[in-house]
Amino acid sequence: MIGAVFLLLYIFVCYENFHFHVAHMYAHLGYSNAQHIVGQRYLQGAGVEKNEDMAMHWFRQAAEQGHPHSSFNLAVGKLKNMTMALEEGEVEKFLSVAADQGLKEAQELLENIIKNRNLP
Repeated sequence: MIGAVFLLLYIFVCYENFHFHVAHMYAHLGYSNAQHIVGQRYLQGAGVEKNEDMAMHWFRQAAEQGHPHSSFNLAVGKLKNMTMALEEGEVEKFLSVAADQGLKEAQELLENIIKNRNLP
């Protein structure tokens, strides 16, 4: 009983940190939603020290499983020079994945990239 009280107190006081550790555990198990959450936490520095490299790592893990928001974040990370881990054409590939799943921001960014590429 006392242990349960201390656990609840810990969760209440350190919610951000606790949530990060739970999400991190599921991310290592391969759950794309958890991988995305961990990437967001690293990007924002919520419950963990801010680390763009780790954020891009976890977005990549989730994006490779087709997670639309991670696909978008990874592409934007490349465009903002937060990661060098993408090959030629992967920005468009990941934006297409996100756009195909209804992420309007990805569709607009993809259209802008294609339009700018076709300018003389």
